[in-house]
Amino acid sequence: MFKPKIRILAAALTLVAFPLLAAAQGDAPIRIGVPVGLSGANSVVAPSVVQSAELAIEEINAAGGVLGRKLALEVADDASGAVGAQKAFDSLVFQKKVDVLISMETSAARNAGLPIVARGKVPYIYTSFYEGRSCSPWMFVNAWVPEQQVPPVVDYFMKTENAKTIFLVGSDYSFGRGMLEFTKKYAQGKGAKIVGEEYLPMDGSDWTAVISKIRATKPDALITSTAGGAPNVTLTKQLRAAGINIPYGNLAVDEGTAKSMGADAAGIYISASYVTGIDSPANKKFLDALTKKFGADLKTPNDLSVPEYEAVYAYKAAVEKAKSTDSDKVLKALGEVAVDGPRGRIAMNQQHHAPLTMYLAQVQPDGGVKVIDSFKDVAVGAQCPNLK
Repeated sequence: MFKPKIRILAAALTLVAFPLLAAAQGDAPIRIGVPVGLSGANSVVAPSVVQSAELAIEEINAAGGVLGRKLALEVADDASGAVGAQKAFDSLVFQKKVDVLISMETSAARNAGLPIVARGKVPYIYTSFYEGRSCSPWMFVNAWVPEQQVPPVVDYFMKTENAKTIFLVGSDYSFGRGMLEFTKKYAQGKGAKIVGEEYLPMDGSDWTAVISKIRATKPDALITSTAGGAPNVTLTKQLRAAGINIPYGNLAVDEGTAKSMGADAAGIYISASYVTGIDSPANKKFLDALTKKFGADLKTPNDLSVPEYEAVYAYKAAVEKAKSTDSDKVLKALGEVAVDGPRGRIAMNQQHHAPLTMYLAQVQPDGGVKVIDSFKDVAVGAQCPNLK
């Protein structure tokens, strides 16, 4: 006799519980995962990347969040390599249940993480400059590729420094080799001769043998592509100690790392999509906000940290355009939205990559950089033709 009443009570409880559950889900934060090299080669630059993510999330939450929900940051150390990345990605995707991954990483870490991204079906915004042609329907890139970054350095050395012979030095992994392979082809196409090409493992720190070969070949210019952070520091210090003073272009050093290198970095030529000296209201606002938030603990903003800040805003724009955090809807929107940030207007609308304004600059004795020339809206070239 009591069964009908039980059914009615159960139905009533379900009707009450469903909106409460929906409300709880609606109030849950949108989780942004940041796998980054807090240890290993990228440990020099990773703190600035995390600071940029923290600032973007704080600003967005203060303005009401995204679709009425707050953003929450989940950071995991990928140890700057493949093994660490597998653990970091797995933890963020399957344990922390993040809605998106946004981060600067070594190419080795990125390559190890991509299969996990695909398995977890989580959007991934890669914010690191890299060797190009890494293609996944789950990944968008808002940092430079060789077609955007290399030509300003090579052209300047050949035209202004009259460099006819070039020596190449890199870290022995996909970024180091990929960047220098493009550089070699580009320089040879312009009529330069490559007189040496040497590599050390990512964790290598003794460049003595490489420097001896540079001395022996007497190149007109040196171009390097080492893993961001520690290898840049050790190579440059040893070059300076050895008295190597030819025109030196570093394809991997960022403004923050240059400052940490002190006087050793003076004279290095860099090609970047961001320098702190960009004269725009957006960049001034960004720098002021960073200074206010972090004070004396602020790490120098750079070409690896600023894309992180802009990518958080790009994700916000994509979620708002999609009116959802659903991965398929967000991925479609990521290729359609644009963000006005410290680097200007950024849209990842060329084969999941972004046209960028590039700056050729030289590191000064105080660690700052002096802009020599700029190149507006440089296209990405053929990166991922099968992706829109």
